[in-house]
Amino acid sequence: MSTRLKFWLITAAALLALVATLSLGRWQLSRAAQKEAMHAAIEKQGQRAVLDAGALAALENPAQAIHRRITLRGAWVGDKTIFLDNRLMHGKFGFYVVTPFHLEGSRAVVLVQRGWVLRNFMDRASVPKIDTPAGLIEVQGRIAPPPAKLYELGASGTGLIRQNLDLAQFSAESGLPLMAVSIQQTGAASDGLARDWPEAGSGVEKNYGYAFQWFGLSSLIAILYVWFQIVRRFLHRRRA
Repeated sequence: MSTRLKFWLITAAALLALVATLSLGRWQLSRAAQKEAMHAAIEKQGQRAVLDAGALAALENPAQAIHRRITLRGAWVGDKTIFLDNRLMHGKFGFYVVTPFHLEGSRAVVLVQRGWVLRNFMDRASVPKIDTPAGLIEVQGRIAPPPAKLYELGASGTGLIRQNLDLAQFSAESGLPLMAVSIQQTGAASDGLARDWPEAGSGVEKNYGYAFQWFGLSSLIAILYVWFQIVRRFLHRRRA
């Protein structure tokens, strides 16, 4: 291989590496900006007046009220409780417990993400006993999208323990007129459930850290290219 061809191949490889690392750095910065914007939107929604069950049921598009605080009064549909598997909290894997909640004075039913509980890893078919009070109760929380889905092969299951929950499918399966949003219950641990929910929009520090690494790698590639392909070649020619 000629020296000239080798130079241009190395130059092309360096340019491709620079474009790739710079693009990845910019992508991490854009992810950080998205998370910061999401966090700002959540903070803004959280400062608005607390909704009640009547206001939620009257909303034409409940999705517009995502992240708003809410106080519900109604009753659990306890026999329709579902356990979502492989959910992380406190650095451990367990279940997210979700139960439909029938709003007082309305036909509407909303799915409530009640909290997290550690699973029995010795008997993966068993579920923990969760205290589900009967009768009218009050639940405080914030309006949230349906439970986030994890990667899963095939369609969502239909058992008591599931990897994911498709809201439309579960509504048809249970016969309940579920709303298009869910409620993430807040407050201190109760009913055997923890509620240290991961903060939406968190992790921005990681994105900035990754961006710094990618931009640092871009700088290193540029420095090495300039040194070995320009400076050293120039010095070699002067000595010759």
